[in-house]
Amino acid sequence: MFSVNRNVQDTRPIDYMNLPFKAVASDPQIDHIADKPVLTNFHGARLLIVDDEPAHRKVLAVIAEQAGMTCRAVPGAKEALNVLQSEPVDAIIADLNMPGVSGLELLTEVRRRYANLVFLMATGLDDVRLGVHAMRQGADDYLVKPLQMDAVMLSLDRAFHKKFLERELENYRQNLERMVCERTVELQNALGQVEQSYEDTLDALGAAIDLRDGQTAGHSRRVVLWSLHMLMRMQGTHKQLKNLAMGAWLHDIGKLAIPDAILLKPGPLTTQEWKIMQSHARIGHDLVNRIPFLVDAAEIVLTHHERWDGSGYPRGLKGTDIPLGARIFAVADTVDAMTSDRPYRAALPFGNAQNEIERLAGIQFDSHVVNVFLNIPNETWEPFCGQTSTMQISAALAGVFFKNSGSSF
Repeated sequence: MFSVNRNVQDTRPIDYMNLPFKAVASDPQIDHIADKPVLTNFHGARLLIVDDEPAHRKVLAVIAEQAGMTCRAVPGAKEALNVLQSEPVDAIIADLNMPGVSGLELLTEVRRRYANLVFLMATGLDDVRLGVHAMRQGADDYLVKPLQMDAVMLSLDRAFHKKFLERELENYRQNLERMVCERTVELQNALGQVEQSYEDTLDALGAAIDLRDGQTAGHSRRVVLWSLHMLMRMQGTHKQLKNLAMGAWLHDIGKLAIPDAILLKPGPLTTQEWKIMQSHARIGHDLVNRIPFLVDAAEIVLTHHERWDGSGYPRGLKGTDIPLGARIFAVADTVDAMTSDRPYRAALPFGNAQNEIERLAGIQFDSHVVNVFLNIPNETWEPFCGQTSTMQISAALAGVFFKNSGSSF
């Protein structure tokens, strides 16, 4: 459509001028313009007039100059685009019907390149509908020939005010987006600090459990790893993995309330002592359940000694009534107990633990969980057997993130 370079983009900021408003009377014959204040001081505004009729250009230039504007007048669209590429312009008044390239075509090109430029379309009396159409295509207003000064000034007022409001709205939007980004970063940082506080709390609790029961040092850490590996093989969700990690980490926290005479007793427990020992599951649940972010993990603490056949404690749950995390933990707990050194025996070979888990499938353990465990290669488990790692809960949870993003634990 145009022979000029269509890829040139004008990056010059348009000065919309914060000009003073003064109310003047509108022309009652111009019924398409609302009765509203206009700008009477257009000093410094830069107007480009585009009209193929010299007389119309001259009349409009006189009107603009009387209002204190500086203007350029050109006979066609191509010349107008050349001016826009070389000079700063605040507003355009273009004739609708011009030979070659019409005012509508010029409007399309201007809006493509200079979206914030004020654009008024001048039409004859017979072209009012086209003027309205031009506004729908992006013109800020239209003027009916023969042009009158009040009509021109009022239309320019409306257009400049509209652009000013658009600029203010855009500035507000950008500032709002910036504020939202800043607040989002602040919120993420705050949440990160809260999350770190949670993890530090869990680490402290895990350390307290290890100190309380030195005979099983590292047990809580190892069962987290055993359990998470199995749940990841079962395509557990991020929430399930996190809850299982925290539940396994704190499963024995109730033992903090068990007397040393019972917890550390070298010989077999009496019936009464065994009842007290069993209470650690309920005590642990009641402790953990008070912490909002550990409510789901508390269920694993409560049910980690339940058995598939219903012979476990404290509630005698059976089958799938036992939470999945607790069913997975039961396998992990037994494997770790068998493959770790104890005061009364040395660690057993991993194969022995596998055989025992397989033998008790459908009795003590969920058969599906057992199948998952048995199908995991032995070399995956070997690093965990009997280790007394000082791994923190944050490391275990980080492993969940790595797994979810495609890496190994």
